[in-house]
Amino acid sequence: MELGMIGLGRMGANMAQRLVRGGHRVAGFDFSAESRARAAQNGIDPVASLAELVAALKSPRALWLMVPAGAPVDATIDNLLPLLAPGDTLIDGGNSMYKDTQRRAQRLAEHEIHYVDCGTSGGVWGLQEGYSLMIGGDEAVVARLAPIFAALAPAPDRGWGRVGPVGSGHYTKMVHNGIEYGMMQAYAEGFSILEHKQEFALDLAQIGEIWRHGSVVRSWLLDLTADALKKNPSLQGIAPWVADSGEGRWTLADAIELGVSTPVIAASLLERIRSRDKDSFSDKLLAAMRNQFGGHEMKKE
Repeated sequence: MELGMIGLGRMGANMAQRLVRGGHRVAGFDFSAESRARAAQNGIDPVASLAELVAALKSPRALWLMVPAGAPVDATIDNLLPLLAPGDTLIDGGNSMYKDTQRRAQRLAEHEIHYVDCGTSGGVWGLQEGYSLMIGGDEAVVARLAPIFAALAPAPDRGWGRVGPVGSGHYTKMVHNGIEYGMMQAYAEGFSILEHKQEFALDLAQIGEIWRHGSVVRSWLLDLTADALKKNPSLQGIAPWVADSGEGRWTLADAIELGVSTPVIAASLLERIRSRDKDSFSDKLLAAMRNQFGGHEMKKE
């Protein structure tokens, strides 16, 4: 089967490379000439424009978008729409907001173009381990594209599946990322407690390695945590600043709308936001309050 890949950054290029290894032909476009040249070295057929990409594929075409969520997706669709024909399919494999996905699908349906959303998990390890794929879209369209999903997944019969109609793939990935926030926060807090117990001089990398085998808290995330601690036990050179892609916020907002209590996800998101406040006004004010009512000492900058 053949596919057009739009966006040959690290994730898009890795996915295209995995497809090539699985015997599929992939034509790829990226605005970066350097990215196109790199892709060519891995068996991908690079082209210099969207028009060339569409022309390089047989009808009905399947094109996979790996571009940043938001305006870049809409801009790519705007540029592609005049080039596509009825029966073609666009697959959004990025972290788009599911409501945007539903809106885009409705727009493309008016032109008889299919839209499939694929929540993609696996990160930089996907090329080697395979990707977890949460797919939303028309059942017949997803079935036709099954060889692509099967090649990207950890195995043809696991790690991927159609979870529902258009929008459901990105919705499932959104919640997946919310869960991820909570798991990461729990590991971080637990290891922080261990690190602060100076009396035992605990080896965190060793403990992580012990927990990886037989423990009820073992996971791939713990594998990566143990590896990070082994490479850099004191986390030297790493700033205490944690970004968020937005999906944790979307998960929390939808949970509130649905009336579902999610205190762990909420707290983990707030901790990420807190990590970026290098000059915390609220912490200063807390110290000032304690000084006001109890005469407690305040540390000076």
